Amino acid sequence: MKRHRLVLLFVICLVLVGKRCAFSADKSAVVSGELKKWHNVTLTFSGPKTSEDAETNPFRDYRLNVTFSKGAKRYVAAGYYAADGNAAQSGATAGNKWRVHFVPDEQGKWSYTASFRKGRDIAIATEAQAGSAAGFDGAKGSFTIEPSDKSGRDHQAKGLLRYVGKRYLQFAETGEYFLKGGADSPENFLGYADFDGTFDTAKLKRKGEAAGGKFIHHYKPHVKDFKPGDPTWGNGKGKGMIGALNYLASKGMNSVYFIPYNVDGGDGKDVWPWTGPKERYRFDCSKLDQWEIVFSQMDKLGLMLHIITQETENDQGLDAGELGPQRKLYYRELIARFGHHLALVWNLGEENTNTDAQRKAFCRYIKDLDPYDHPIVCHTYPGKYDQVYTPLLGYQYFDGPSLQTNDTHKQTIKWIDRSVEAGRKWFVCLDEIGPAHTGVKPDKDDYWHDEVRHKHLWGHLMAGGAGVEWYFGYKFAHNDLNCEDWRSRDHLWDLTRYALEFFQNHLPFTEMDHHDDLTAAKDDYCFAKPGRVYAIYLPSGGTTQLDLGKTSGTFGVKWYNPRSGGPLRSGTVAAVAGPGSAAIGNAPEETDKDWVAVVKR
Repeated sequence: MKRHRLVLLFVICLVLVGKRCAFSADKSAVVSGELKKWHNVTLTFSGPKTSEDAETNPFRDYRLNVTFSKGAKRYVAAGYYAADGNAAQSGATAGNKWRVHFVPDEQGKWSYTASFRKGRDIAIATEAQAGSAAGFDGAKGSFTIEPSDKSGRDHQAKGLLRYVGKRYLQFAETGEYFLKGGADSPENFLGYADFDGTFDTAKLKRKGEAAGGKFIHHYKPHVKDFKPGDPTWGNGKGKGMIGALNYLASKGMNSVYFIPYNVDGGDGKDVWPWTGPKERYRFDCSKLDQWEIVFSQMDKLGLMLHIITQETENDQGLDAGELGPQRKLYYRELIARFGHHLALVWNLGEENTNTDAQRKAFCRYIKDLDPYDHPIVCHTYPGKYDQVYTPLLGYQYFDGPSLQTNDTHKQTIKWIDRSVEAGRKWFVCLDEIGPAHTGVKPDKDDYWHDEVRHKHLWGHLMAGGAGVEWYFGYKFAHNDLNCEDWRSRDHLWDLTRYALEFFQNHLPFTEMDHHDDLTAAKDDYCFAKPGRVYAIYLPSGGTTQLDLGKTSGTFGVKWYNPRSGGPLRSGTVAAVAGPGSAAIGNAPEETDKDWVAVVKR
C-alpha cells in the first residue's frame, strides 16, 4: 500500500512538473527568421486570446515591449497584437499571438526579456511598470546571430540606412552613401484591391482631384513583372503590386513614397491601417501583415520605404492635430510593425500644416519609440519653407526637409547651407515638383523630360541634394492617384538612373559641395572639391571657363552624357592647367545639348 502511494505521488509530481514545463514553454517566444546580422528576427508569444474588436482593446489596453541586449548594447522594441500569427494568409481577426520584430546589428548571442502589461491606455504609457503584468510578462530567452549571406541590392547586405550628420544617408554595414531616386506617385500606393479591407470611400470627385469617382489600384500592367518564387498572400494575391516593385527596381530606382493614412479628408480616401475608415483605435491585423509582405519584398529589391504619415487634408484628423492617444497609437503601431525595415524614412506629412510645437512633439515621440533611429523629415508647401523649416534648424530629432519646389537648385542650396550654419547638417531631398496638374508627364507627352532633367534632377544633385522622387500631375494619364503602370515613365527612370550612376561611379560626391561661383557660364551648375575635382553641368551645352584658383598642376577633362549615361568621354580639350581660369572646351558631340564636364586633377 505504501508502495502504491509512492508511485501515485511520483505520477502526480511528473504531472505537475509537466504542467510547469508546459507553462514555461508557453512563456517562451517562438523565434523565427534567418538569424543573421541585419535580417529580421521575429519573436512570437502565445498570450491572452482576444480579437480586433474585443471589449478589452488588444491594441490599446495591452503593451508588449521586448528588450534585446548583447554586452553593453540594449534595444527596446515595441510589439503588437498579431491575431492568429498568420493573418496575412488566413485573414484572421482573432487569436492569441503577440509579436515583435528585431534587427540585430552584431553577430553572436543576443538575449531578450519581454515586458507584457495590461491596463487602460497602457499602449501609450511610458512608465515601465504601468498597469499590471499579464500573460508572458518576464519571458526570457536568447538566440545566436550569424553573418548575413545577402549581396547586391538587398538591404540585408548593406545594413541600416542611417542619418550620420552629413548631406547623405549611409548604410551601416557597407559604409555606402545613399542617393535616392524613385517614385513619389501614386501617393496612395497602398490603396490596392488585393489588401484585406481596402476600398475607395470617396463619394464625390473634387475639382482637380487626380483619380475621380470610385477607384482602387490593381496594377494589372505589372502582373507580367511578377516572378516565380515572389511572395503572395491569400491564394495568389499581390502579383500586380509585387510586379510593379520588381519593375521599378529593375530600372535602378531605390525608393517609393506612400501614405498609410489618407482618410479624414485626404485625396485618395482608400488607405488606412485600422479595421475601418472611421476607426482609430483598432488595427487590421491581416491588412498590416499583407503590407509587411510587400515591405519585405522592397527590402530584398533595394527599395527604401518613404512613409508619409499623413497629408495636408488630414493632418488635423488625429487628436485635432495634437500628439494625443490616437496619434500615439498610430505611430506606435507603424513603428512596431514596420520599424525593423532597414531603409526607411518617416515623413511627418505631405504639405504639413501642424504647428512647430506639434511637429517637434511628433519627432521626439517617434525617435523615443523607434529603436533604430530612422531619419525624420517633413514635406510642406512652396512658400512655407521658412515657416516650417527655420524653427527646426538644429533640432536634434529632425533630420531634413522633403522639398516640394520648382526653384530646385536654389532651395536645395539654401537648406543645406542654413542647416550647416545651425550646427546640424541636413540631408535635403526633392520629393515633388509642380505645378500640381503637371509634375512629371508620361513619356508619351514628354519623352526627354528636358525641364525635369535640367532644372530639377541635375539642379538638385549638383547642389548637393540627397536624391529625388517624382510626382505625376493630375492632368495626365497614370497620375498621382490612379497610376497603374510605372512604365508610363519608363524613360524618366532611365534618365534618373544615369544621373545617380554619374555621382556614384565618377565622383567622390560626399566630399564635394556646390560652387557655382567657379564657372563663367550663367546657367550652369558646378559641384566641386576645389583643387581636386570639378563637375560642371551645362544644361544648354556649349562651354565655360573654370576658375582653378591658386591651384597649380594639370587637370584632365572628360565628359558625361546625361541623356544616355555610360563612360566618361573625351572632348575637344584633353587637359587644362592651373592656376587661374581655364577653358574646358566642348563635349564630343551634340554640343547644343546638356553635358557634364568632369575636371579632375
